[in-house]
Amino acid sequence: MLTLDNVETHYGASQALFGVSLNIEPAGVTTLLGRNGMGKTTTISSIMNIKSKTSGSVLFNGQDITNLPSFKIAKLGIGLVPEGRQIFPNLTAHENLIATANFTKTKNLTWTLERVYELFPNLKSREKFMGNLLSGGEQQMLAIGRALLTNPKLLILDEATEGLAPIIREKIWEALKNIRDSGIPILIIDKNLKDLLTISDNHNIIHRGKIVWSGSSVQLRSSKDVTQTFLGI
Repeated sequence: MLTLDNVETHYGASQALFGVSLNIEPAGVTTLLGRNGMGKTTTISSIMNIKSKTSGSVLFNGQDITNLPSFKIAKLGIGLVPEGRQIFPNLTAHENLIATANFTKTKNLTWTLERVYELFPNLKSREKFMGNLLSGGEQQMLAIGRALLTNPKLLILDEATEGLAPIIREKIWEALKNIRDSGIPILIIDKNLKDLLTISDNHNIIHRGKIVWSGSSVQLRSSKDVTQTFLGI
């Protein structure tokens, strides 16, 4: 569904990605793992063309999206839950959800406002609260719900549960399992390897801007040297 081929990205004179190649299948969950500062968010930014690439290509459903503007990439069906959530603080939870929603299709919508509220009941009870009055966990639920209401073909989450309390993390993981089971493929960045192993099919480790390991959950569980070297686990 999504293919990165030899992507390189710079910040001025400093190179951040060195020939990153990555494949996302049209089903299931794929992870991008690595320590802080190794290129995970830059990879996501390069996919969405938030950060322009200096070489390489990105294909989505067979279409070259390498140089498309970010809003056109989103319209093609990539829903992004960014690091830091980036909700609109001066809009209510309800307004945040519908601000970028794709309700243009007359039928066969996978995600509706009602379904998002079923997935995250907290948002229903807080729908009239301004975004900046929500807890961190509620803001993350809101960011996920907002992305789902674009009715994406692919969902990308950057730091899915960072900084959240354990009980909230459990709710997020359960929601992501439901999203996966609904048929939407997911690319996810997170540091909670134990939880990722239970939800994900394929894993990729990035180190200093390069993909240094790829494999299944079974392979990653048995690769203690890999997790210790590149993830510090």
